Amino acid sequence: MAKRVTKKAVNSNEMDGKEFFEAIHQIEQEKGIKPGYMMEKVTQALLSAYRRDHEGVGDNLVIEADETTHTVRLFLKKDVVEEVDNPGAEISLEEARRSLPQAELGDTVRMEVKARSFGRIAAQTARQVIIQGIREAEQGMIYDEFSTKEHELLTGVVTRIDPRSGAVSLRLHAGDQFTDAYLGSGEQVKGEHYMEGQRLKVYVVEVRKATKGPQVLISRTHPGLVKRLFELEVPEVYDGTVEIRSVAREAGSRTKMAVWSPEPNVDPIGACVGPRGQRVNTIVEELKGEKIDIIRWSEDPGEYIAAALSPADVISVEELPPAGDARSCRVVVPDDQLSLAIGKEGQNARLAAKLTGYKIDIKPSSAPLEPIEELIAQAETEAAEDALEAAMAQAEERGEIPEE
Repeated sequence: MAKRVTKKAVNSNEMDGKEFFEAIHQIEQEKGIKPGYMMEKVTQALLSAYRRDHEGVGDNLVIEADETTHTVRLFLKKDVVEEVDNPGAEISLEEARRSLPQAELGDTVRMEVKARSFGRIAAQTARQVIIQGIREAEQGMIYDEFSTKEHELLTGVVTRIDPRSGAVSLRLHAGDQFTDAYLGSGEQVKGEHYMEGQRLKVYVVEVRKATKGPQVLISRTHPGLVKRLFELEVPEVYDGTVEIRSVAREAGSRTKMAVWSPEPNVDPIGACVGPRGQRVNTIVEELKGEKIDIIRWSEDPGEYIAAALSPADVISVEELPPAGDARSCRVVVPDDQLSLAIGKEGQNARLAAKLTGYKIDIKPSSAPLEPIEELIAQAETEAAEDALEAAMAQAEERGEIPEE
């Protein structure tokens, strides 16, 4: 019986160019990393690996990669000299002529470096550089994808709840990328309860670059969450027919939102409320029962402030002289509407102030009112006193006024 002859595998340390390029394209398919980026990282890895075991090489190393011929070759450039001082960058004329007979003093020759010239530690260094390059590329793609989602609404899946701090970990997806984000207790709505596996809508406040990868800051309490929910539920808001001009929110309790439409035949409040309140009720359900007041925005400050204090009736609104950059007004309401205008624990007045940007002083109609002229004079006096106090403080800092 004839013996079966088995071919002995040739043990070689040479770099297989075909496998190399196949690996590069496989990384592109699996991770979406461009071949050019990976070639750069691999080149850096090979150069770093060789330099680790060969002192004095410097920048004399070059790599030639040709995908057409499936070859990856590493060359070391050396100057031909009479006496070699730096073996990493110089070669004697005699040695140079062994491989290049026409070599002369002063020439620069290229010596091919074989893969077996890499030491074990150097090869490990190269591997780490390549792994780090892949990790950085993945993090870069995640950052690029999620940075386009700043101030947008994303749906995440709860993966973990910290029993001590109450922080919630969510897996967020954007395009082909995903990352984990943390919803801290300060960004959670009081009274909301979360479960692992639950799908949760969150507002992306900011995306930052961090040492361990992109950091996505999310919130359930941000006013922007309400705005994006209305864009999701109300087609007129999404296409710009209805504009949300301002949102003031105390998460978990109440939100006031000012809307306006450039189209005279469109009712912005009715569009947001929807037929039988369906649209706004869907958002209230998402916010776990948070009340939402929708008012009409107006260019007229008096009309706008009066609407912002709804459901209370307003008799009059008078703008007061500004104190610096702060704007303020005096609002008169019927006596029986005072508590409604102020709201429970001052919430209605507080939200109206946030919404309009005015400091609102609410007075009942029965209370005697100071004349506006007196308020103007008082404001001017206070402003003059503040300016004098600031000037004296600056003069004292400069040493123009001796300390007592």
